[in-house]
Amino acid sequence: MKKHTIILFAAVLTLTLAACNNSNNKQNPEATAPVVTEGGLKVAYIDTDTLLAKYQYAIDLEQQLKDYTEQQRRYGQQQVEAFQKDYNNYLQTGSTMTLTQQQAKEAELKQRAEKMQTLEQELMAKVAEKQATETAKVMNAIYAFVREYNAANQQFDIIYTKQATLYINPAMDITNEIVNGLNEEYKNLKK
Repeated sequence: MKKHTIILFAAVLTLTLAACNNSNNKQNPEATAPVVTEGGLKVAYIDTDTLLAKYQYAIDLEQQLKDYTEQQRRYGQQQVEAFQKDYNNYLQTGSTMTLTQQQAKEAELKQRAEKMQTLEQELMAKVAEKQATETAKVMNAIYAFVREYNAANQQFDIIYTKQATLYINPAMDITNEIVNGLNEEYKNLKK
């Protein structure tokens, strides 16, 4: 039963890889990973932790996300500080206002206080949305590259991720080839 689950997982992963589009040729005549066959299938794996740690595009997007998160945090902090300043100013000068002016200012401050309560959630949602978008970009780039790399080189039947299994023969590891190819492609795109 476990063997069928692994084969099903591999089939889903292979279909996912095949669904990605990218028109660049990824042929690498010096592909070094040996073709290891299991039951007639040519199998390889990629260590996704290593891949994401070494893929410059993923590293750059992670830094951009950190910068965006910090920008959103600062914006939220500025909004809270501005509200506190206005509120304190009202406490000091409110007695010089007419009753109508006081009521208008209190209504404005109440509305802003309610906005402050939801602001943090809104900013966190923006960060989560950007993170999902950036993660999808990285994964799409990886899937497209792996699909084209596979077609141009080894033509594996299955490419696993290391994290999905308990043990894989290290001879089946193509992670470094994929990382090198992805980084080369990214460097060319940045030019």
